[in-house]
Amino acid sequence: MAKLRPAGGDDYESRMSQELANFNDAVNVHDLPDIFHYWSNRYIRPWFENVGTTHPEDFFARFLIEAAKDAGNAPRFLSIGSGNCDAEVAVARDLRQRGLQDFTLECLDINTTMLERGARLAEQEGVADCVAFQRADFNNWQPPHQYDAIVANQCLHHVTNLEGLFDSIQSALTERGLFITSDMIGRNGHMRWPEALKVVNQLWEELPERYRYNHQQKRLEKKFINHDCSTGSFEGIRAQDILPLLIPRFSFHVFIAFGNVIDPFVDRGFGHNFDPNNPDDLAFIDRVHEIDESGFADGSLKPTHMIAVMARPEFRAEQPYFARGLSPEQAVRPT
Repeated sequence: MAKLRPAGGDDYESRMSQELANFNDAVNVHDLPDIFHYWSNRYIRPWFENVGTTHPEDFFARFLIEAAKDAGNAPRFLSIGSGNCDAEVAVARDLRQRGLQDFTLECLDINTTMLERGARLAEQEGVADCVAFQRADFNNWQPPHQYDAIVANQCLHHVTNLEGLFDSIQSALTERGLFITSDMIGRNGHMRWPEALKVVNQLWEELPERYRYNHQQKRLEKKFINHDCSTGSFEGIRAQDILPLLIPRFSFHVFIAFGNVIDPFVDRGFGHNFDPNNPDDLAFIDRVHEIDESGFADGSLKPTHMIAVMARPEFRAEQPYFARGLSPEQAVRPT
């Protein structure tokens, strides 16, 4: 596992300053190119549907309702690293529509600007009475309450003190509480591992130059750059450690893992170069998806994304759902 960087010191403070600056003006942090939605709807959505849901926010709401059944009156939920809280406000609104009226969903983030946006949004959407806000650094977070469910939506790959956070989450869950997460579990800094990089480079050579423009970095990459996103900030700082550290601390009730070689071609950097109305582009994306799935089947590749429902070790599911039979242990890349 990567060496743990302490939550303090010059390196930590400089990264934190950069992280805050990166997100202060980030109003839309979840926007993805159209080709991503083609890929996810065709290939990922069916696994969501197998557990009675369709997409991540719906997934969160569905399992918060599940947690509320065991909570009795007025369940308390927490979302860690909530950012602008747009997903949390949408989930709160969804919970109300599903009939859960009396609950509290706390939003935790270190960025005051983003929490203020969330508070305004909650007011606009009519859920301010059930959404609360707390400013805290999840690297040093100590739970003030017990929670019937804790959500971590695309934030764990920003955490340096994963061990401390996971121990705190485990201790903060009620006896039958759920930990629900969607996150990136590939190589640190969202780099490609050597076995995946080899395939990406081969595919890169096939692509006309117009597909190699990086919209995030504003540059043409004639050769694929295996960029380390964690340089100077917390982006993907310990992504590869997330799953190995979760496995001994939680029991998995749902585990859906996907993506690897496909990532650069559907993400914000290069995904905008692909047209979901172009049959050739769709055929390319389909082929790359099959490369990933074949690699997962024979063990030569490991997934870089997961969505999961977990609980304390003693609360085990009678019939856990692992998409394609791929277990958390099988999804860990030996290092």
